[in-house]
Formats: sequence, C-alpha cells, structure tokens
Amino acid sequence: MDGAPLRKMLAGTADGTPERPGLRVQYALHLGEATVPLADRIGRTFTVRFTGARTCMSCGKRVKKFYGQGLCFPCLRAAPEASECIVRPELCRAHLGEGRDAAWERDHHFQEHHVYLAQTGGIKVGVTRSTQIPVRWIDQGAVLAVPVARTPYRQLAGAIEVDLKRLFADRTDWRRMLQQVRPDPEALLAARDRVLHELDPALREHTLPDAVPQVLDYPLADTPPKLVSVTLDKLPEITGTLVGAKGQYLVWADGRVLNIRNHSGFHVEISGS
Repeated sequence: MDGAPLRKMLAGTADGTPERPGLRVQYALHLGEATVPLADRIGRTFTVRFTGARTCMSCGKRVKKFYGQGLCFPCLRAAPEASECIVRPELCRAHLGEGRDAAWERDHHFQEHHVYLAQTGGIKVGVTRSTQIPVRWIDQGAVLAVPVARTPYRQLAGAIEVDLKRLFADRTDWRRMLQQVRPDPEALLAARDRVLHELDPALREHTLPDAVPQVLDYPLADTPPKLVSVTLDKLPEITGTLVGAKGQYLVWADGRVLNIRNHSGFHVEISGS
C-alpha cells in the first residue's frame, strides 16, 4: 500500500466548561484529501506506519528525499512558502510588491498580521496572519495567548517582533510545551505591560493594550514522565496507546512523540483499535 501524504494536523475549537474554561482544542489528522478525527482514538491503540513514499508539499512530485519541511530541493530554492521571510518576517518584501512569487506574497503577507505573546512553557513572542488566530497558537501548543500589536502587513509585524526579542524568547521548547502547563494570566499580562512600555516608541502606535488573553485546553490529560521525539525515517512504525495531542505532536503512553508537521509529505497508513 502507498498510503497517503501527511499534512499538518487540522485543529478546531469548541467552548470549554466551567471546570475547564477556555477553548477546547479538537484535532484531526490530514491524510491526502481525507481527515481523521482523533478524539475517539485517544486512550486506544493507535499505529502510524510510514510506507516509504514521499510527496513534495509544494509541487506535488514524488521524491526520494526532502530538503526542508516536506519540500523537494527545487521548491526549497524557489517556492514562496520556503522563502526566508517565513521564519524571519522582518525580511518580507510583500508590501513592496516583491518576493519569490509576488501574487502569493500579496495574498499571504500583504495583509493584516498580529504580533502576540504566548505561554507555551515560558512566554514567547510570535507573528501570524490575523486569519490564523488561534490556529497558530494551537500549532505552538500555547495554553494562553494574547495579541499585543496589529499591523497592515508582515514586514512591520516582523520589525516589532525583532524589537521584542530582547525581552522574550521567540522559540518553543517542545519538551516544556508538552508538560502540563498551567495558564498564568497575571504573568502574561505583566509581559504585555512590558511590551506597551518598552517597545520602540516608533512602533507603539500598533499596540493593542486592551486585547483579552485566550485560554486553550488540549486533549492531553497526562504527559508521560520521559518524552522521546521519534522520526519516521528511523522508526517507520509507531504503535501503542495514544494518550493525546498538543501543538503538532502526537504523544504515546510510552513517551514517544511524533511531530506531525515535520513529517509533511510522508506517506503513512494509520490503524487502531
């Protein structure tokens, strides 16, 4: 069997309860054109098996090896979704009508963006398109997040993020993120106050002093004490009791975790009891 190519997990939300307030995150695996909800599979035996096939997530060609996240070498060099401004938004040129693909840049980056603070393990700063809230926060496993600035295009949001990196980290420690992190609104709002007072004055007109923090609750009730990240290149089949999901990770009871987004384009088959 050839299986179907993985894409990053799809995430939706539902209202929380008085006992667990906030948004409840609900996941589904994205396999080719199919979606597989995960809610009924948590707490049961669940298997992911890599068939050996790979498909470039940009051009759709079958490849033997990826260069970057789900991309063949030509697409890594030329595709707009692999441009430097994806990870360094301050380098974006969409507002100038430039980029690897001007039309793609216009549709994705020359539009409203938010700078946000998120509690993943510690507090981090990040940038996302406004339409990607709260999806971006979910992808990073944030238990609490708040927008701190709104800009008309990506490069300007990136400039704010760069200035705030002297105050906050911009990366997520996946092991800390997968632990049972308790939301700390007071710490997040104190961090927001630092933004309002310490951001470069030339950028302060874009700040959002009254945005309300959002709590996110994940289907991962009990994190194994020892976590081990595995890859399908080295371990083509992972099976065992699935205990939950958070960020873009699946977590098994024996502590093995699989970053689904990092396996975009890998053809897999899934099964479970």
